[in-house]
Amino acid sequence: METFDVNDENSWYFGPMSRQDATEILMNERERGVFLVRDSKTITGDYVLCVREDTKVSNYIINKIHNHDMTLYRIGDQSFDSLPDLLTFYTLHYLDTTPLRRPAAKKMERVIGKFDFDGSDQDDLPFRRGEILTIVRKDEDQWWTAKNALGQIGQIPVPYVQKYDDSNEDHHVMERPSSGNCGASANNIMRQQRVASGGEPVPSPPACHQLSNTLKKSDLNRKLPAYARVKQARVPNAYDKTALKLEVGDIIKVTKTNINGQWEGELKGKKGHFPFTHVEFIDDCDPKDNVQAADEHTHTNNDWGE
Repeated sequence: METFDVNDENSWYFGPMSRQDATEILMNERERGVFLVRDSKTITGDYVLCVREDTKVSNYIINKIHNHDMTLYRIGDQSFDSLPDLLTFYTLHYLDTTPLRRPAAKKMERVIGKFDFDGSDQDDLPFRRGEILTIVRKDEDQWWTAKNALGQIGQIPVPYVQKYDDSNEDHHVMERPSSGNCGASANNIMRQQRVASGGEPVPSPPACHQLSNTLKKSDLNRKLPAYARVKQARVPNAYDKTALKLEVGDIIKVTKTNINGQWEGELKGKKGHFPFTHVEFIDDCDPKDNVQAADEHTHTNNDWGE
């Protein structure tokens, strides 16, 4: 008799996993018939059914076969229309010494959002800074599948979260920097009112429609180089010669976006790296205007000794 929901893929599918890790998980189970399904390491697209037998863990390869417009899942000499159908069959039939009884228990791992994530694909799971999520599986190094408090499941970017410590209620999460329009900061307004040495008013960077404070996956796919405005000041470590000093309102030319959060760019004639959390891309602006604004902003800084 079936004791688990074969259609609950998240309960039995463990994603990419080594044979050794699967063995360790199942050997910690006491009863026969406890199982999990993992990706095959040798054949991309295939799966492996790992089952706790009497005193060992057996690994059964599941071949995913594409036959015209049909997809079949074959294990041994048996073929099935889907993985749930395969699992259902082996709840009633023995593999070696046991039928399937239940999926192995997953270790619950929770993370907390460091930044807002809106998501851009239908498979993404949007979340807010400070929101607690449960990890369902670690599909890739930089993208995991997670579940929120409402039971919604989707993909999240690993750099936007950090491990949630259940034993500590005081979680220090990075504060969200304040934002504003391209030329709306108090410093820029003051600079616009001052006069440069040539006697002409020094304009602030152009007002533009910008992205919100939330971080988007599309930022990583943005065509580069692109321009961004500094929304949080940063004075780098004196020993880090490649880090850029950032001042609110600076216009920086972004040349590379790295998934680890350290982006590269050019500011005031210097090339270096900076945290992506300190800037926001400028949209709907003419790049020529941005270059001019960046030059004028640098000139203003020199005039007023900042």
